[in-house]
Amino acid sequence: MSQPNQSNQSNQSRVSLTVAQALVQFLSAQYTERDGVRHRLIAGTWGIFGHGNVAGLGQALLEAGEDTMPFHQGRNEQAMVHAAVGYARQLNRLSAQAVTTSIGPGATNLVTGAALATVNRLPVLLLPGDYFATRPADPLLQQLEHPVEADVSVNDTLRPVSRYFDRITRPEMLIPSALNAMRVLTDPAETGAVTLAMPQDVQAEAFDWPVEFFAERVWHVRRPAPDPLELAEAVRAIRAAERPLIVAGGGVHHSEAEEALKVFAEATGIPVASTQAGKGSLRYDHPADLGGIGHTGTAVCDDIARTADLVIGVGTRYSDFTTASNTLFQKPDVQFVNLNITAFDAHKLAARTLVADARTGLEAFTDALSGHRVGEAYEAEYRAGKERWEQVVDAAYRADDAHAVPTQTQVLGALDSVVGDDDVVINAAGSLPGDLHKLWRARSPRQYHLEYGYSCMGYEIPAGIGVQQAAPGTPVWSLVGDGTYLMMPTEIVTAVQEGLPVNLLLIQNHGYASIGGLSEETGGERFGTAYRYRAADGTFTGAPLPVDLAANAASLGMDVIRAKTVGELRDALASARASDRPTCVYVETDPAPTAPPAEAWWDVPVAEVASREAAVAARERYDRHVAGRRRHL
Repeated sequence: MSQPNQSNQSNQSRVSLTVAQALVQFLSAQYTERDGVRHRLIAGTWGIFGHGNVAGLGQALLEAGEDTMPFHQGRNEQAMVHAAVGYARQLNRLSAQAVTTSIGPGATNLVTGAALATVNRLPVLLLPGDYFATRPADPLLQQLEHPVEADVSVNDTLRPVSRYFDRITRPEMLIPSALNAMRVLTDPAETGAVTLAMPQDVQAEAFDWPVEFFAERVWHVRRPAPDPLELAEAVRAIRAAERPLIVAGGGVHHSEAEEALKVFAEATGIPVASTQAGKGSLRYDHPADLGGIGHTGTAVCDDIARTADLVIGVGTRYSDFTTASNTLFQKPDVQFVNLNITAFDAHKLAARTLVADARTGLEAFTDALSGHRVGEAYEAEYRAGKERWEQVVDAAYRADDAHAVPTQTQVLGALDSVVGDDDVVINAAGSLPGDLHKLWRARSPRQYHLEYGYSCMGYEIPAGIGVQQAAPGTPVWSLVGDGTYLMMPTEIVTAVQEGLPVNLLLIQNHGYASIGGLSEETGGERFGTAYRYRAADGTFTGAPLPVDLAANAASLGMDVIRAKTVGELRDALASARASDRPTCVYVETDPAPTAPPAEAWWDVPVAEVASREAAVAARERYDRHVAGRRRHL
């Protein structure tokens, strides 16, 4: 609940402002508090102006000034949301940013970013312009006309991907709607994208506002404690288990529960697996850290998961990559205990639930399980498996010939040798998430920044900007392949403009490497996944396209270092890290596969009937795998 600061109120009971001016003034006075530490809730606003917001929110931001509401100029509306999401994630959801756009395509460009934010439970405030509420002209430029629902606009596409949505068609509507927006943004169980659609005429309309609306408000981010009955049942299940396994999800990071998890694991000896969002919950060299779980997981982690008799989920959504499409947890009597601040996630897999804050819940577990520890043989088993996997990582990273063209895993090995504990590595899509989840040695809670809830190509560069804004001075690495780069390089210009030294590691492999491999596995024969000229038979199997992505990055203002060999790559990465300018390290990789194979399955349906031999063989493999799928009831 927010607490307005009455001392900030003036003697005047009303003040005349436009709706846009009032919104900016209101946002500037909102704060969060958790564990006694305050953060500004809306720390800045991203914007691209058009006729739908230039005279409303644009004018209001100009009039307010940078001290009241910092403004950031974007190049693509989707990318602005990605930057705001990267910012919020870096700051554990305690501070967020707003994004304003014009109507029409500017507004609909927000949809992908909004979906990403909501899927990942990360707060962002969206302020798209909208049609005239008073309709002096109908239709107007960029208005969608619906023949039977005249109140529908393109902004309604944001409804299903927003955790809260409202359209402000009267000035006085802003008061309850803005307060509800803040409530959702600061609620750890409900947060995600919040949309306030702003008709362009209403933005510019004046209203006499109560001064109380602009009072400083502090929104307490709660840490709910476990229900005693739920806690007792969960503790009994843990004490009875012989092969328990913790699955750490993104909620561990959002709650800043890493130390509590470490204490719990050390006290009980229970090993820890991590989802893409949860990796780094334990430092990679902690004896209980088994690395990634699921389709992109490590061999030791997935082996332990298959034989676990109790799975303790902490802040995880249990995506299909984590559960290997419900084929991973194979022990017949396996049970689940889920600690999650969101009841919706806590109830997954027919689990015993502990609906609570991750840190509070883990601390309660540690206290209630005092003196309990798993068997010595089990500890010895998973620690030996961890040692074997570290040898696999060493082999994948190793590059004995400094003059050779690096493979993708050797690129990661070179980066591993350069980064420090506080560096942040950002990725979202392609073949890199699988390699990183298996191989990356996360040194700190914030180092591993993978957006794999929505796995959105184009996220990495703008997210790097958001992380830099949230943690100035932190070395940030946005890792992208050529396919992802071509989706959204636009915010390079923003990084250059703002002087943010984001490091871009650009890997050229001439196509969609990840989907190419998946296509081959599922009988698609890599159709349509290579960036090549058309051959005589019409397929894209000719010579690689003469696209110079390094030159493109340079043309957008980045410093560019080209590396052709392993040795040159190591030097280039060290130079980039030392630079105070946005720097791109460009490397073309050896396509030879050097990553360890998948240790668990992922369900992508294969054609049930086909004439091509590859698809027939793929279907036979699919039928064998799907036989292992089970429902945990």
